[in-house]
Amino acid sequence: MTDSNSIQPMDSNHFQAEPTIPQCVMSIHAHPDDQEFTTAGTLAKWAKGGSRIISLIITSGDAGSNDPHHDESYKFILTELREKEQLAANSIIGVADTVFLRYPDGTLQPTLELRRDITRLIRKYRPDVVISGDPTVRFYGNTYINHPDHRAAADAACDAVFPSAGTRLIFTELLQEGYEPHEVKYLFLHGSSKPNTWIDISSTIELKIKALLQHKSQIEGEDVGKGIREWGTEDAKEHGMQYAESFLRMILVSEPK
Repeated sequence: MTDSNSIQPMDSNHFQAEPTIPQCVMSIHAHPDDQEFTTAGTLAKWAKGGSRIISLIITSGDAGSNDPHHDESYKFILTELREKEQLAANSIIGVADTVFLRYPDGTLQPTLELRRDITRLIRKYRPDVVISGDPTVRFYGNTYINHPDHRAAADAACDAVFPSAGTRLIFTELLQEGYEPHEVKYLFLHGSSKPNTWIDISSTIELKIKALLQHKSQIEGEDVGKGIREWGTEDAKEHGMQYAESFLRMILVSEPK
């Protein structure tokens, strides 16, 4: 069965011009620093243009240490540290609101509970745009396996965007909490193997790097600026930009022409 609001995938070979700056954006990621590695240039650009940015971090990265001197009790310290790092990064980007769901790090699953929690926040903040990862991508080349938490977070985010956020009789308990349905207009998926939209981040790439550098517990000693500039150059190639971030952009609610 289909309805008028069913997602219609864009032709992956169709290049879309850079979209106008949205009013409200929700960025949904699994861990502190995921957002900074992937979409911080776009978010900073939109924040400077007047967007209200909501940053949703599903886990607090409490498993993000391989130090043999750290035991289970260190997770509480790491949670506090990594949330502070994320708040510092979000301040640089221009994020208006940050939400930590504090699901366990490393074992995230796209459960109905997680989808309900994300749906609740989409209905609360009512974003025009949701940004998350592409849940369908498991391997990047032959050197990196996409973290299962990344895929689980993106999977739950996509399902919350459609159909849960906009369908009245899904999670009816949210109606009792006062959260009416909301239809997200656009879904931006980073890390896609078939992007169709490129955002010029030449004016904000230094903010992206500065924000990423706030995650000192994870990247100390690494030359992250070099890597971020190389990725930005690669995304910008053939699109007339110096640095870019690429997305698969889904149009879920058509604007009047």
